Amino acid sequence: MRIIYSIFFFSLTLFFCLNTRAQSTGSAAKENYFESPLEIPLILSGTFGELRSNHFHSGLDIKTHQRIGLNVLASASGYVSRIKISHFGYGKAIYIKHPNGLTTVYGHLNKFAPHIQKYIRKVQYEKEQYEVEVFPKANELPVEQGELIALSGNSGGSGGPHLHFEIRDEAQKPMNALNFGFTVPDNHAPLLEGLYAYTLDENSHIESQQGRIQLRPIHKGNHRYTTEPIQAYGKIGFGVISRDLLNNAYNKNGIYKIQTYLNGEKIFTASFDIFSFAESRYINRFIDYEFYKSDKKKIQKLFIEKNNPLSLLEHTGNNGLINLEEELDYNYKIVITDFANNTTEITLPIQAKKRDKKEIKTPTPLKTDYLVKANHAIAFEEGIYDIYIPKNALYDDTYLDIKAEEDYIKIHNDKTPLHKNFTLGIDVSDYKTEDKEKMYIARLTDWGKAYYVKTYKKPNRFTIRTRTFGKYTLKQDWEGPKIEPVNFVHKKWMSKEKVLQFKIEDELTNIQAYRATVNGKFILMEYDYKTNMLTHYFEDGAVVDTENHLQLIVIDNVGNSTTFEGIFYRKTKS
Repeated sequence: MRIIYSIFFFSLTLFFCLNTRAQSTGSAAKENYFESPLEIPLILSGTFGELRSNHFHSGLDIKTHQRIGLNVLASASGYVSRIKISHFGYGKAIYIKHPNGLTTVYGHLNKFAPHIQKYIRKVQYEKEQYEVEVFPKANELPVEQGELIALSGNSGGSGGPHLHFEIRDEAQKPMNALNFGFTVPDNHAPLLEGLYAYTLDENSHIESQQGRIQLRPIHKGNHRYTTEPIQAYGKIGFGVISRDLLNNAYNKNGIYKIQTYLNGEKIFTASFDIFSFAESRYINRFIDYEFYKSDKKKIQKLFIEKNNPLSLLEHTGNNGLINLEEELDYNYKIVITDFANNTTEITLPIQAKKRDKKEIKTPTPLKTDYLVKANHAIAFEEGIYDIYIPKNALYDDTYLDIKAEEDYIKIHNDKTPLHKNFTLGIDVSDYKTEDKEKMYIARLTDWGKAYYVKTYKKPNRFTIRTRTFGKYTLKQDWEGPKIEPVNFVHKKWMSKEKVLQFKIEDELTNIQAYRATVNGKFILMEYDYKTNMLTHYFEDGAVVDTENHLQLIVIDNVGNSTTFEGIFYRKTKS
């Protein structure tokens, strides 16, 4: 009965705290349930909800001091419910299901604990592939709190050695792990790096301008700012660039909460406690995407526009929008808070004053023959090109700039965000069959670099599906991938080597597949796309003969292949 009561009490406490985030976030049940997954003090290089490219960060990035191979421990007892190994994303990742219904996730690992490593290696050799995903049963890989489950690493899409750690609810929604009693010292108030105002309809203006207007914050001390009185009229909103510093780290992290007030009444809240992966791409609606693409900085808009269902945002007041009526004065305040409750405040005095239309600098809107309504699907044809944009791919009704040139098509620009893939088709009926085999669709950058896009081929039509506007063209690739031995020499004894390594590259269309065999039998090679390195670990036990005939085949995305063959010698165990 005691165990049942404890689980019930934890669940009830969790429900209460996530809905109110009361000051007692460190309640005994929450604090004692999970332990740190590392044996070193927690220093973060990334916080929950941090603004990343096309998504919110779903966990904590814990520094490993640029080291690979630190012990990763089960944060609580349970069982390994999922193991996923991929070239990208979380790389090597373990998921542990706990009796309270929550799941912890450990990503970018270097190696699993021996019994888990043995389990997953068996699967990889059975499937004869590196990338696998399995869902063990509850009785297959049980773990105790504090048990070694892996060694930390830099696998997948990691930008440097660290541990990605998550806590997810029963619906697999990521939750802010700091709500569970983890202590991360933070005496620094959030940084204000930019302050902006927006006019939100054709009749509004700020001073004599429309659009995005940068404001100059005046520091009054103690992390308090103000501005000169702002004269504005109509429907307006504000945005900030803000990040946070933690103790013992120089990197800038995401903030925890932003609230705004108009004349003392709260009108907007963004709070990073929990979200679903399905809504994460709406980050491109939350930030000023155009500014991000041009200036590489993320302005968080402090108002909620249509087609923005983010659960991180609280729909209060007028969704953060301000309707300024003539000759009235307003007091607008922004409060930025980190998880340790350090705050930065900005107070903006606003005077509502309508200006004559002749005084207002109005940007000229783009108008073309290609109008896309956000809530309708539409198709266009332009020469050999056809374009299909599905319903709700765009957040706003948008005029697109589409031009078919001699050898490429320009489809608007990449400063307009897409929530869904659009389809681009190209008629290739005029090309020879042998040429089409090596052709693909590429995206052209402004500086002329061509990047392969996954191309679907039919005899006379190629298509791609992408969420990036820009220039697209047909390219050809007749060259196979490059294979360079790292520690392999033909007819060399490799008894003292722990690994067998090759570097593989394909400049035009990237690596699509690879396969290695020794004496005709499959051996597992791990691929790190960041270093272009293929590695086989001899400890797998796949190499058992003294004389070994190695064959490595690497294929690119249009089917060009390169084969490397050689012989090496290795003493077998007696």
